Amino acid sequence: MQLRRENIAIVILAAGLGTRMKSQKAKVLHEVCGQPMILYVVETAAKVAGDHVILVVGHQAERVREVVTECARVRYTLQEQQLGTGHAVASALPDVPVECRQVVILCGDVPLVTESTIGNLITDHLNHRRDITVLATEVEDPDGYGRIVIDTDGRVVAIVEEADASEEQRKIRIVNTGIYCVDKPFLTRALKKIDRNNAQGELYLTDIVAVCHLDNGTVGAMVAENAQEFRGINSRDDLAAVEELMRCRNRI
Repeated sequence: MQLRRENIAIVILAAGLGTRMKSQKAKVLHEVCGQPMILYVVETAAKVAGDHVILVVGHQAERVREVVTECARVRYTLQEQQLGTGHAVASALPDVPVECRQVVILCGDVPLVTESTIGNLITDHLNHRRDITVLATEVEDPDGYGRIVIDTDGRVVAIVEEADASEEQRKIRIVNTGIYCVDKPFLTRALKKIDRNNAQGELYLTDIVAVCHLDNGTVGAMVAENAQEFRGINSRDDLAAVEELMRCRNRI
């Protein structure tokens, strides 16, 4: 199926402070190779979705806007309270252009993700006519990641957080990158059905998978080969590691 950019919107989650960075600066403003990490994600998203990029801001929203607006043309959604990833996406939905039928969700702290990977995710999603496609990857050490349980037909049965995983599920090395492509009408319905009945009291985007199963929808996964693309930044050590990966990429 041909990828039509005008039918794709990308929502970038960038509202968090990132307390583990031990800084008062919003996490997405920390620099990788001299450039705020959010600019890498925005630039990549714009290559795929053009003007249909929605940036969810929260902590230091005005400063994030200033930094991004100097370099790119995006739409902004203010998430005044950070009530989870599901809440962030729900906040952004009214800003998704009406003509967009598919919504890709990216994280603002994953600057190494590439245009080709996002394009492949969308193509895989459309070709299989799914409601949700989860971007997954296989890692040597899955500790700390949500495990993706996939059946023999390639359908995602569940995304299980490590704390809730059984001993057998913890052996799974296919993990969730936090990146999704979702049919917009389904996403709109599903976000109304998830709740905050969990330990964190937040709306988790991953809960739309359970909603999809209850609605007899289709959930699949595309397993990307290069796990380094999805290295998120949650600490100073992560920042240093991603910067080194970025330098290696730029030298190629």
